[in-house]
Amino acid sequence: MASFYSVNTSQIQPITRDDSKQDYLVSVPCSCKDVNGTVGYFYDTVYKVKPGDTFLGVSREFYSGQAWQIATEEQLFVAGDTITISLVCGCLEGAGREVVTYTVQDDDTLTKIGELLSANVREIEDLNEKMTKNPNYIDIGWVLFVPMGKRPVASEAPKEGKKHNLPIIIGIALFVTLLSMSMVVLLLIRRKRNLRKIRGDLEAVNGSPSANKISLQSQFLQDKYMEGVASIEFERPLTYSLEEINEATNNFDESRKIGEGGYGTVYIGVLKEREVAIKKMKFSQSKEFFAELKALCKIHHINVVELLGYARGENHLYLIYEYMENGSLSDHLHDPALKGHLPLSWTARARIALDAARGIEYIHDHTKARYVHRDIKTSNILLDQGLGAKVADFGIARLVERSNEEQVVATRLVGTPGYIAPESARELQMTSKTDVFSFGVVLAELVTGQRALIRNSQEPDMMKSLVSV
Repeated sequence: MASFYSVNTSQIQPITRDDSKQDYLVSVPCSCKDVNGTVGYFYDTVYKVKPGDTFLGVSREFYSGQAWQIATEEQLFVAGDTITISLVCGCLEGAGREVVTYTVQDDDTLTKIGELLSANVREIEDLNEKMTKNPNYIDIGWVLFVPMGKRPVASEAPKEGKKHNLPIIIGIALFVTLLSMSMVVLLLIRRKRNLRKIRGDLEAVNGSPSANKISLQSQFLQDKYMEGVASIEFERPLTYSLEEINEATNNFDESRKIGEGGYGTVYIGVLKEREVAIKKMKFSQSKEFFAELKALCKIHHINVVELLGYARGENHLYLIYEYMENGSLSDHLHDPALKGHLPLSWTARARIALDAARGIEYIHDHTKARYVHRDIKTSNILLDQGLGAKVADFGIARLVERSNEEQVVATRLVGTPGYIAPESARELQMTSKTDVFSFGVVLAELVTGQRALIRNSQEPDMMKSLVSV
């Protein structure tokens, strides 16, 4: 643990919870800096990349999901390299008290968090007013800033000069942009035992009465990793056996691989004489797996990629989609010749923009339940044989209630830097307008051919957003 966070063991302090399970506070010095266009408080550590590592996989397994990611991070993940991992920090303006950046865990309440860190619940609410409009409801993965009272009894980290030690918690997945303040933090590391534990995140989804439904009492209930999985009704997707999936992809032959990202690897296959795209995901990505099931089994539109089915194996989960022959919009905009594509004509670009806009409008305004996609970008807009566009990858989509007022989703900061609306980064909130901002960045890429994050000509080591050019 100490090596992952580049600290001495004396900087690590165990904290025992009421359930007798153990967490850890790690004292680290944070500083205000610009990390690829985002100004905030970060702590840098180093990690040596191993074969098969992905940025999100390492972030979740070793850093509890709190590493700040840039759009090109996966491209920089080369086995054998030693890279810098920037971890987010929490702080409190104008106070000498320690503030813990805490990631909500299973069965947490504000009262339990307050007791764990000797904090006042009212102060937690005041410091997190954007995320605790209903203080009785907090969700796993949310980040809360907790003004800690008396430090739990244990050896404290050594002090150097005028530096101060303040706390932050590393829990599940979490990316935060912070205000400009001069602080140092502690990291509370979630117990290792739970890093490999999969929490089922399936909620009941009601389908159309006229639809041909297949009610699935999920077979995952028998798996020890799938706790709390509820029943779900699918209108269209079918369940496939692992044997069918292996046969379709020739046992996931490398020659069948057509894409790879933080949420899985995609292969082309043939199922029942139809070409399909099969996403292979680790069990640790079950949250994204269920999010896509919940969303796409209810969304059917010509400009949204169709989910055909799913499967499970010993260590992996699989989602089966319609195959999009021309890959992603990103492939056609950025170095198309290297990927076997001709440059897009202006007519094709205009049509792609309209198709993507219709898909986004549909999930916002024309479904029974409104969805916020939260990761609209060129690599999540796929093109069919005729260059028709469809919105894809609903792994972090969120359901919101439909009302006369804009529904706000209190959230950890997710999405891809360069596409995230500034107010979402500041306030940790997302609405359908957040997707509209991201789509605006996509339009800028369509017009200019440049990426969402580009090299700063004045500071070559820094990146800046295309929309600020």
